[in-house]
Amino acid sequence: MKVALVTEWLDPWRGGAETSTQQFMHHLMDRGVELHVFTRSRPSPTPGLEVHTIGGAAMSRTRQSMTFTLRVDRLIAKDRFDIVHAISPCRTATIYQPRGGTVAETVERNLALIRTRSARGVKRYLNRLNLKQRYMRSIERELFTRDDGPIVVAISDYVVGQLQRHYALPDARIRRIYNGVDPDPTEPSQREENRLAIRREFGVLPDDYLVLLIAHNFRLKGVARWMEALAKLRHRDIRPIRSLVIGRGDTSRWRRLAKRLKISDCLTFTGPTQRVRAFHHAADLLVHPTYYDPCSRVVLEALMGGLTCITTKWDGAAEMIEHGRNGFILDDPGNVEGLVDLVSDLARPGSSPKPQSPDLAADMANRISMSRHVTEMMDLYRNLVPFAHEPG
Repeated sequence: MKVALVTEWLDPWRGGAETSTQQFMHHLMDRGVELHVFTRSRPSPTPGLEVHTIGGAAMSRTRQSMTFTLRVDRLIAKDRFDIVHAISPCRTATIYQPRGGTVAETVERNLALIRTRSARGVKRYLNRLNLKQRYMRSIERELFTRDDGPIVVAISDYVVGQLQRHYALPDARIRRIYNGVDPDPTEPSQREENRLAIRREFGVLPDDYLVLLIAHNFRLKGVARWMEALAKLRHRDIRPIRSLVIGRGDTSRWRRLAKRLKISDCLTFTGPTQRVRAFHHAADLLVHPTYYDPCSRVVLEALMGGLTCITTKWDGAAEMIEHGRNGFILDDPGNVEGLVDLVSDLARPGSSPKPQSPDLAADMANRISMSRHVTEMMDLYRNLVPFAHEPG
């Protein structure tokens, strides 16, 4: 089977969607798919992968995205593919899989970050002047409303709801193929070694309750809310709490906020890391008080490894959480008191991390594995192109 995969960016440092796309690609190639990727990135050479890097200078980000879309459509028209699987918008797509959810929902949830009605009104006005946002919404609308539009793959029920609410997309056009992550293969002895090493590196004592927050977009993922909660937790009768915030970007304003909240001694901004799993092994809890996530890879990876998580209903990954068993779900990312209460219960004196039962862990591994995700996607490929050639 010959597949064209369209993704404007393929650099894992950009975020979870790009990392998931890379894992997805490797699974496809392992199953004998002839894969051609169309992207603006320049990934390292990979045996069996044909990379078509779309270059060309442009004066603005809007023009760059428009140029990418137009050039991809022209290049794909020159070849013959069984499936055109677009992660970034592409008019020639057979399948469109918006890993970031819909543009319409992204705009709506970013407005939810703004606390006053007047400020939200100003932001809505500025959104109308945002050329890239207008362009992305227009091409999204075209893909979803065109009679001959692609099958749309949603990575969570949350994304299914977005498609129905914003565009009234009929059920016949939607396939729900839940997001997936690769399992953590680390042996128990190595996990314990990682736990000790990370805690030693960041000065976390054995009895400290270590809370992770992993994000690149600190504002959207609720870092400020967690910092406010951490300040309140200092006044609770619980174990000493230490927190590590992992992610790229300028942290100067966040460090100033930490100083104002008097939590600088218990909160560390680590910067980005390639050792996320080692941090999971060191931690007692992952918090993700996000305002918007179609299906957070950060949360799924933590769940796959058995780490308790707190996220919000605005995260498609919450669909994999059984409240009180493997994690907790907040109705509102702004509910700081609710977050404080949950963490207080978990970090009370004498408490210890409660491991998942073997049955729950095995069920979780099956439900959120990348292997399962790829199997379901391959089934969709075959249904759309039943006579496509497959090696062997």
